[in-house]
Amino acid sequence: MAACAALALSMVSCGNNNNKKKAEGGAPEFTVIEKAPLIALTDLAKDEDGAYIIFNGNDLAGWRTYGKDAPTSRWSVEDGCIKFAGAGGGEAQTGEGGDLIFTIPFKNFEFSFEWKVSKGGNSGVFYLAKEVVTKDEQGNNRYEPIYISAPEYQILDNANHPDAKLGVDGNRQSASLYDMIPAKPQNQNPYGEWNTGSIMVYKGTVVHAQNGVNVLEYHLWTPQWTDMLQASKFSEEKWPLAFALLNNCGGEEHCGYLGFQDHGDDVWYRNIKVKVLD
Repeated sequence: MAACAALALSMVSCGNNNNKKKAEGGAPEFTVIEKAPLIALTDLAKDEDGAYIIFNGNDLAGWRTYGKDAPTSRWSVEDGCIKFAGAGGGEAQTGEGGDLIFTIPFKNFEFSFEWKVSKGGNSGVFYLAKEVVTKDEQGNNRYEPIYISAPEYQILDNANHPDAKLGVDGNRQSASLYDMIPAKPQNQNPYGEWNTGSIMVYKGTVVHAQNGVNVLEYHLWTPQWTDMLQASKFSEEKWPLAFALLNNCGGEEHCGYLGFQDHGDDVWYRNIKVKVLD
C-alpha cells in the first residue's frame, strides 16, 4: 500500500499508539508517539506526474508542529508559501515555534520543494522522522528533538551563516546530509532567492538534489551508514539515543514523517510535493 498507508490506517483506527522501546547500548528507554494523520492521501490533489501536492498554498491542512496537535503561530501561509517567522534564538525554540511536520508518514518517495532563507538563515528538511518521548529526571514525558530520529537535508545561507564553515568539507552547507556528507557541487542560490530541492528515498538509497543537480547519494541501514553516524555528532559515544534512533531511522517500518525545521530564522517553502515510489 502506498505511502505507508497500512501504518496510517492503523493509526486512524487506533488513535494514539505509543510504542515503548529500550534503545541499545547506553541509550535511555524511549517511546514513539503515533497519531492519526490530519488528512488522507485521497484528499490531496496530484500534479501531472502523479505527485501528491501536500501544501495547497492556502492553509496548513495536514500539517502540525512536532509534538503538538496543530501548527504553532510562527508557522503561517504567506503569498502561497509556508513561512516560518524566526525569533532569532537559533535552536532555542520558543513556545510559538517548533518544527513543522506533515502528518502522513512516507516510506519510498521523492519529496520535492522550493525554499529560500533570510540573510544568515538556517533551517532543515527532515525525512523518515518519528515523534520520540523520553522521561526527564522527575519522570515527566519530554519530546526529544526531531533531528535525533531523522536525517536532515540542510537549508542554509552558506555565505553568511557560520555553520557553513563548521563540520568537515562543507557537510553543513545547503543540501548536505547534515554533519555527514557534503553536497557537491555546491550550487546554492544566494539568500532571498528561490532554490529547488528534492530528496529521493527508495529501499534505503537516498539522493539529495539541489537546483536540478544530484549532489549526494548514500544508503541507509548499511554498515556504511553506521560508520557515518559514528564519525558524526550523533555517534554512540556522544549521543547514544540519537545513534540508536538514526541507525534504524524510520523504525521497523522504515517509514516516517517529512518536516521543516525551526532554527530561529525566517524561511519560506513552496511547491511541496511527494511522489510515492512504492
